[in-house]
Amino acid sequence: MIGTAAVRALFSRSGGIGRAFSNRNFRIWTTGNVFSLIGTWIQRVAVGWLTWELTKSGAWLGLMASAEFLPSIFAGPLGGAVADRVDKINLTRICQILLGIQAFVLGGLTLADSITPEILFLLTLVFGIVTAFNQPSRLSLIAVLVRREDISAAVAINSIMWNGARFVGPAIAGGLIVWVGVGWTFMVKAATILIFLFSISLLRLPPVPSKQSTVSMWREITEGFAYVFRHPAIGPLLLVLVAGSVFARPFAELLPGFADAVFGHGADGLAILTSATGLGAMIGGIWLGQRGRLGGQTGISITSTLLLSLGLLGFCATDVFWIGAASLVVAGFGMVVHGVTTQSLIQHACDPAMLGRTLSIYGLSFRAGPALGAIVMGAASDFVGLRAPVAVGAVLCIAVWAWAITRRESLAGMLEATEKEG
Repeated sequence: MIGTAAVRALFSRSGGIGRAFSNRNFRIWTTGNVFSLIGTWIQRVAVGWLTWELTKSGAWLGLMASAEFLPSIFAGPLGGAVADRVDKINLTRICQILLGIQAFVLGGLTLADSITPEILFLLTLVFGIVTAFNQPSRLSLIAVLVRREDISAAVAINSIMWNGARFVGPAIAGGLIVWVGVGWTFMVKAATILIFLFSISLLRLPPVPSKQSTVSMWREITEGFAYVFRHPAIGPLLLVLVAGSVFARPFAELLPGFADAVFGHGADGLAILTSATGLGAMIGGIWLGQRGRLGGQTGISITSTLLLSLGLLGFCATDVFWIGAASLVVAGFGMVVHGVTTQSLIQHACDPAMLGRTLSIYGLSFRAGPALGAIVMGAASDFVGLRAPVAVGAVLCIAVWAWAITRRESLAGMLEATEKEG
């Protein structure tokens, strides 16, 4: 039987990704998490398609996106403060159980033909609240599951999983919708959560004592925002992330409309477009994971915003389905590289005592931004079509890139100093 030291040595010869997988707990977490993430993408595609079937409205697609993402505005910061106080594994376990119940109820109502747009909105809102509350603890767990020098690779692996799930999940969802109906997709999501809960039970982590705080939860939340806004590098970094989230990322929530109304494809077309985005994102995650180092990530983060925008402009400019899909591969690559590098830089540069709260603001930017953008773009699409709002958002994102690229060197000096000093 291969010992722990031998396994670690074997993985350590495989680049940044291999070094991250040499951590036992991270291997177990990743195995269960990949099933959960595939289930999440199955559910997201199914919710989008079900919304389009029930309403045929871009505005409703935007509203459904807001139900999933806007809870980050209030639940995310609260979840960050809680993550800095309590056991992150137990918090994750409770949230996964709640998400499993939500998926089961949604599947049951859909199979019973009792679902309406309003009920779907409320259940998606529950999903958004629980996910936003749990996200800071899940993100900050990386620092517990791996050694500090493996954080960048581990963050990239998390992104590979998320976007690999974006590639695989929609394909599964498309098949399930066509062959057995949309209701069963939600039941599959519930089943994947059970697998994740089992993997969590196998982790061996040292007990983490609850943080004793002499200040209120609200005070800790405000301290987190103050820390981010005053930080000379994390603040601007998150500003670029917000711009990409509001102006560029909402395209994903409008893909059901693009698949049907623009390209003339059904659920299979939606699955292909979503998977194309996931393929590009997965390539980006693998590249960053194998790169396995922090140096240069500030410039990569800023440049990836431009790549995302150019991919979206190409997507909006074509009537050919496969050219549109290829453009989304480029957009997906830029989107994930931007998100992963931003999170990696934050993980390294942030004060450990503020990590949960800072990552909650990262999650707030990454999740609430697309919801706000999707509401505006979805409403506008009912009047000017789906292409124009996405194209305008891409142009605005390019303007933010032009501002950020002039500050690249000074930001890199602060964000990447942690690695040089360590």
